[in-house]
Amino acid sequence: MNLIKAEVNSLVFINEDNGYVVARVISAQEPGLVTVCGNMGRLVPGEMLSLKGQWKEHPKYGRQFIVSEFEQLIPATVNGIKRYLASGMIKGVGPVMAGKMVKVFGKKVLDILEQDPDRLLEIDGLGPKKLKKIKDSWAAQREIRSLMLFLQTHEIPTTYAGRIYQKYGNESVARISDNPYDLVYDIRGIGFKTADRMALKLGVAPDSPQRLQAAVVYVLFQLSEKGHLFYPARQLVEKVSEALGDMGLEMIESAVASLEDRKKIIVEDLPEQGISRAVYLVFFFKMEVETAQRLCSLTTHPAALSEDKVRIRISQLENSEKISLTSQQKQAVLDACLNKAYIITGGPGTGKTTITRMIVKALTGLGLKVVLAAPTGRAAKRLSQATGTEAATIHRLLKYNPAGGFDHNEENKLKADAAIIDEASMLDAQLMTQLLRALPVTCRLILVGDVNQLPAVGPGNVLKDILSSETVPRAVLTSIFRQARQSTIVVNAHRINAGSFPVNSSKSAPHADFFWIEQEDLAKISELITYMVCDGIPRVYGLDPLKDIQVLSPMHKGAVGTQELNRILQDRLNPGPEAVVRGFRSFRIGDRVLQIKNNYEKEVFNGDLGWISAFDREESELLVDFDGRKVGYDLDEIDELTLAYSVSVHKSQGSEYPAVVMPVVTQHYMLLQRNLIYTGLTRARRLAVIIGSRKAMGMGISNQGSGRRFTHLRYRLQQAFC
Repeated sequence: MNLIKAEVNSLVFINEDNGYVVARVISAQEPGLVTVCGNMGRLVPGEMLSLKGQWKEHPKYGRQFIVSEFEQLIPATVNGIKRYLASGMIKGVGPVMAGKMVKVFGKKVLDILEQDPDRLLEIDGLGPKKLKKIKDSWAAQREIRSLMLFLQTHEIPTTYAGRIYQKYGNESVARISDNPYDLVYDIRGIGFKTADRMALKLGVAPDSPQRLQAAVVYVLFQLSEKGHLFYPARQLVEKVSEALGDMGLEMIESAVASLEDRKKIIVEDLPEQGISRAVYLVFFFKMEVETAQRLCSLTTHPAALSEDKVRIRISQLENSEKISLTSQQKQAVLDACLNKAYIITGGPGTGKTTITRMIVKALTGLGLKVVLAAPTGRAAKRLSQATGTEAATIHRLLKYNPAGGFDHNEENKLKADAAIIDEASMLDAQLMTQLLRALPVTCRLILVGDVNQLPAVGPGNVLKDILSSETVPRAVLTSIFRQARQSTIVVNAHRINAGSFPVNSSKSAPHADFFWIEQEDLAKISELITYMVCDGIPRVYGLDPLKDIQVLSPMHKGAVGTQELNRILQDRLNPGPEAVVRGFRSFRIGDRVLQIKNNYEKEVFNGDLGWISAFDREESELLVDFDGRKVGYDLDEIDELTLAYSVSVHKSQGSEYPAVVMPVVTQHYMLLQRNLIYTGLTRARRLAVIIGSRKAMGMGISNQGSGRRFTHLRYRLQQAFC
């Protein structure tokens, strides 16, 4: 075992999933820059390290020091201290302020930060407000270092120290010691296996009830991320055993029974589905029951509109709007106005937008207050443009409160006579429950969506379950209008939904709106995508590659997955120095980025698309422009963003783009499904290009669905209405 002391010069690579770092360091014991590798979490240029490990000769990268143990030390040189302070670790301190601090206090600046920080006011341009920010940030760093020492002592990776501290604050060590399994639910990126390793190193017995019960709850959460609200008990026990490394089934069954006794889970027989023991997390069970009861109450509460008045209003609108509705459209508008709950579903080109616009105008013309919403910001914007009426995300409509919950709820209902929700296929169980709580029983609820698209990312299958229950009146639109039939995108969407291969447009570019390019070689597919996005489509169709063209991919990994395509397209479309590097991702000014989790305090939600407009090194803050609204991200929050030159088809739900380019390859076989290809294609407004093999397309079209989701809402609705 060798020991070296070194100053971090630069970071070559960081994998935030496991804390693996490749860094260049300066050591008095070695000539030149030394490459060190190991699980050291987030390092900062300028800081000192005490490293234990072994020297190895890498066949490609040469001599490297492989770190087995490390300790973070205070920087020793003035230059090291300056680089350390300027790293962005301390809010309010960037390169300029770091230089001033070192100029005034020299090597003593870190001691002053620790022991007498008020002396920093002696620095020109540093006032009380900035001082407070620096003091708070330095105190947080001190606590994070203590936390990292605790983690290292127990041989636990220090990767997530910053996130843990952000969640638990000064109670971090106590919370982890008390129940390491809380980390699974509270800290993004920490899975059960990581928390389990921590627990075992902290002395939790392998067969302890705490561990087994935590594993059951974790697996149920994991299954909910795949859309399930419950899971059959026997299959659940087997999955938990597998997660724990083939633990005895009887012990896990005992853990399930204990959780049921403690009312942490609900176990119910569901004879309608032939399932004897369905295991729910309590809140999912309550959501499902509550949704059925509330929807029944809303639907069966008397409506107070005159059919004659509605018919007259529809006729007036046909005249004023200079539109002639078909008999099916007219009936859908009439039924939506008269019924307390109503569903409008159909594919592209079937008239959903026209019907929705007419419903809004009919109801408002009859004196009703109508509110419009959609699950995502981009879907809400499209709804607003289509109807000429302001629309919001459901979260904004219900006024999410960062302290928890929504301002509009059971006690504070929305002031509305009708609520129209677009892209209803994206509604998950939790959002549907919150929406129903906020609606007064006198309110109408109209759900508009395409049931053939991918189901919600969250748990549940709300729109499909309500439709299959046959308890709520609906209009199922199947006829494609003549104008829509001229679009090869629309025609092919319906062909794919019917199980047929797409066909190329009879027109040539730039008048063609659909191309299917058959290609099997992954390298050539990647080259074609890059050419199409960066050169071909912009030149022929006049579209902006940064704003108008969206690459969609079924998967994140692989040669034509989102990660690799983002790297290639970023280098082609937005080359330049990185502003911030996080793991495999580097962010640059001008990059297109996607929010990948709901952030209620910032009012930015999963799926929102933006552009990086600036990076403030003094404040260690990245600024992102979301449709004209600038939102700041601290360095610890940047993992909420991902590059969006290429996004998954799931993340594209609720959005439309002028042009879509999508690979369909056999390497993505696990996710190739008819509704995925259909959803990706229907995101395109002006042009769609699908590149891939005939075999892969055939696999996807023949695979009808994303697998069964274990839900029981269909039957609960039938029972409630009976």
